[in-house]
Amino acid sequence: MKNIKIVLIAISGMFLISCESTTVQDISGVVTNPTYNANVKPVMISKCTGCHSVGGQSPSLTTYSQVKASSQNGDLLCRLDASCGNIMPQSGPLPQATINMINTWANNNFPEN
Repeated sequence: MKNIKIVLIAISGMFLISCESTTVQDISGVVTNPTYNANVKPVMISKCTGCHSVGGQSPSLTTYSQVKASSQNGDLLCRLDASCGNIMPQSGPLPQATINMINTWANNNFPEN
């Protein structure tokens, strides 16, 4: 009986370690038709505008037009995956599901609503 408990505890521990998703978005599925207002704006507000707002670091990312322009010139998108320099946000990379969603938004021609 004692051996069974040890085996079950070990299996449970391996299961917990194997779960890498740390955010709801990682496990909630793919957003196939993201829009700025529904999907991108909440990310910008929670992860970007603390530094990138009017009077803060450039570029400002507080409006649809600003985020779209920064995405179109490639600066925003390459900073999210660090393909052109330091990764943003500085607190650590966004979940891959979030990066994929923002890239899909850009590839879909930046829908606002």
